[in-house]
Amino acid sequence: MDKLANVIAQKFVRAINRQDTEALAELMTPDHRFIDSLGTAVKGRDKMRAGWAAYFRIVPDYTIGIEDTFCDGPVVAMIGSAQGTYAPQGELKAENRWVTPSAFRALNADCKIAAWLVYTDNEPMRQRMVMSG
Repeated sequence: MDKLANVIAQKFVRAINRQDTEALAELMTPDHRFIDSLGTAVKGRDKMRAGWAAYFRIVPDYTIGIEDTFCDGPVVAMIGSAQGTYAPQGELKAENRWVTPSAFRALNADCKIAAWLVYTDNEPMRQRMVMSG
């Protein structure tokens, strides 16, 4: 299961990096759970498809980079970074770009992502939001 779980998690990362909400939805279980670093949870594939679409509208160049991956059965932990540009009006301004160390945890079930947990410092993004008004 380790190898298959890793392949599915890596596909999920690639879909995020392409801002491909349909591919993300295809990789989620119907009862998919997303949990951010503040503990906020969203349940359901359709809610998360909409959530990712909304996030990509305000951070249109959001990507994550993975440096290390650890697998244990259906669980894949990935360590790296998240980066993007806060662009609520669609304009990518250099002063609104951020990068922060991050970790991600994927729980696989039935060859899909049942849960995606994000462990990242949201402060760089919050600072850009405050600076932008």
